[in-house]
Amino acid sequence: MLYVGVDLGTSAVKLLLMDGSGKIEKIVSREYPIYFPHPGWSEQRPQDWYEQTMEGLKELLADCDRSQVAGISFGGQMHGLVILDKDDQVIRPALLWNDGRTSEECDYLNNVIGKEKLSEYTANISFTGFTAPKILWVKNKEPENFARIAKIMLPKDYIAYRLSGVHCTDVSDASGMLVFDVKNRCWSKEMLDICGIREDQMAKVYESYEAVGNVLPEIAKELDIPQSVKVVAGAGDNAAAAVGTGTVGDGMCNISLGTSGTIFISSEKFGVDKYNALHAFAHADGHYHLMGCMLSAASCNKWWMDEIIGTKDYAGEQKAIEKLGENHVYFLPYLMGERSPHNNPNARATFIGMTMDTTRADMTQAVLEGVAFALRDSLEIARALGIHIERTKICGGGAKSPLWKKIIANVLNLKVDVIESEEGPALGGAMLAAVACGEYASVEEAAAKLVKIVDTVDPDPELVAKYEERYEQFRQIYPACKGIFDVIR
Repeated sequence: MLYVGVDLGTSAVKLLLMDGSGKIEKIVSREYPIYFPHPGWSEQRPQDWYEQTMEGLKELLADCDRSQVAGISFGGQMHGLVILDKDDQVIRPALLWNDGRTSEECDYLNNVIGKEKLSEYTANISFTGFTAPKILWVKNKEPENFARIAKIMLPKDYIAYRLSGVHCTDVSDASGMLVFDVKNRCWSKEMLDICGIREDQMAKVYESYEAVGNVLPEIAKELDIPQSVKVVAGAGDNAAAAVGTGTVGDGMCNISLGTSGTIFISSEKFGVDKYNALHAFAHADGHYHLMGCMLSAASCNKWWMDEIIGTKDYAGEQKAIEKLGENHVYFLPYLMGERSPHNNPNARATFIGMTMDTTRADMTQAVLEGVAFALRDSLEIARALGIHIERTKICGGGAKSPLWKKIIANVLNLKVDVIESEEGPALGGAMLAAVACGEYASVEEAAAKLVKIVDTVDPDPELVAKYEERYEQFRQIYPACKGIFDVIR
């Protein structure tokens, strides 16, 4: 049988076709625009998502035996707010995860409602990107639109609705809304009241590997696929990517070096750190995960290479880096503020430690190391919770650099496993569809059979010791600069 994974990203939808053995038959991608109506605002039209997804599905399935298509599932950009009226029409463009308009609403949630209450209700505190402050923004700034809301949805779930007719979401994506009781995997009545919304306005919650229904007859006809094709709940992009890298079960770890950076730790048990520096979310495997998210990771290196030193020869620049663990230059990678662990939108990127003998290679090395040190900040919080991690998978564009993988392995003192097929949320979505259709008994079984490790980067004890000293210096820089970040704008 054949399974489709749909990764609804911020700039494009990526669609992947996988057979039951895990072989990837075809991948297609379709772009759509982002709108920035005001500085700091970020919106998209859900209709654009749907149209490009449908066109992508037609292209994806054009050359296969479409009678063999059994299931469609999703990974998708998290936190976005999609609101529908009583006729299931989109009321306004979706507010995206990287939309920054909700600072007032976040202040209200964190400081008036209080972080302790938020953590009690949802296991998390408020960030500008989360969905609850967006709901409050619409309530406060667009009351006429708020009054029309019949359903509140997340981006990928709107596509699932258009394909199946079911208003649905999954536990992992719902976890990032700040209206979901993560521990008990249900909507938080307290948070619904705070946001001024009702439970019947929310989508029905499913586990990520559960079918929500079948494709609508008109969809089956348009795509020339059986009406028996299952539409499966899917997962938020990070949880779906974790499935695709085999980061499921207890104590598994994945580091993503994409535009943003994440350290994702799966756990059979629910847990929250007392400072809420890490996100505590439900996982797509039926259990839980902790996640540290830094807003600028591989994008730091792209910025440094493209905008500052003006080159596309990323590998060439890294060849000049020879003395790991001995760099006297440090870089705080907060180009867009920072989420984990500081939750400070005012934080800024900073070079410190330059002298007259500082070289271009030192600066490049500092950027790579700064991202690794910032990821370790989140890892240290997980370790403080008693979570023992010895190795991690790695994915994302930055993971293509052998040098960066070596730096990560030694800064974090982890074995870094490189996997054979790094297709992220789209592959995870296809795997979830295969589980829902009975191809595999569980998400863990699918991951064990389909995800293959092809290389491992081992930490070097001598280099680990050098980076331990450097990290202790790095972690003192942000507290020293924090007061300055609050006044420079």
